[in-house]
Amino acid sequence: MTRIGRHRAIAVAAFLAAATALTGCGAGHDAITNQHYAPTEATSVKVNGLDISQAFFLGPDSGGTLPAGASTPLYLYVVNGTGQADQLVGLGVDPAVGTAKVTAPVPLPAGGAQAAVVGRPTPTIMIEQLKKPLRGGEELEVQLQFEKAGVVSLRVPVITRSREFATLPPAQGASAAPTPTPTPSATAEEHGEGDH
Repeated sequence: MTRIGRHRAIAVAAFLAAATALTGCGAGHDAITNQHYAPTEATSVKVNGLDISQAFFLGPDSGGTLPAGASTPLYLYVVNGTGQADQLVGLGVDPAVGTAKVTAPVPLPAGGAQAAVVGRPTPTIMIEQLKKPLRGGEELEVQLQFEKAGVVSLRVPVITRSREFATLPPAQGASAAPTPTPTPSATAEEHGEGDH
């Protein structure tokens, strides 16, 4: 075997070994596509005995805008792992962002047996009268105010209403994504009027 032939044989063997290893990466009953999916864009923290997870503000549909003056609802889960019942009573937000609104306190049962769900089925905590438009992808700094656990500061992302969030009701005042304008195809131009 020549020197060049030997190098090719080694390269082919290395490629085949790598290909065999890679084909098994996602296969089997533990493949990543078979595991429970939890969105990673949302914020999750554990503080003062509370497990706050999947916190996000709902933005517009992908490509749309929440204009100034619109509202964005807060979605999150809270598990109270302390020995006493608590409740989420308020939301603090910079006045330069908008006005916080909490329609009713959110009860948090003690002992971590049950998660309090905020935003479903109806949004109850939101930022109203936004001072600037939101498109999704931004982060808003807020303070969740709990009756007993105190104030918890969070940076909460604004997530577009797409993918697994597409089933949520649209944020109040959201403008729709622009509709794409069809362009003439090359075939239509070739067979168009004029050259008969």
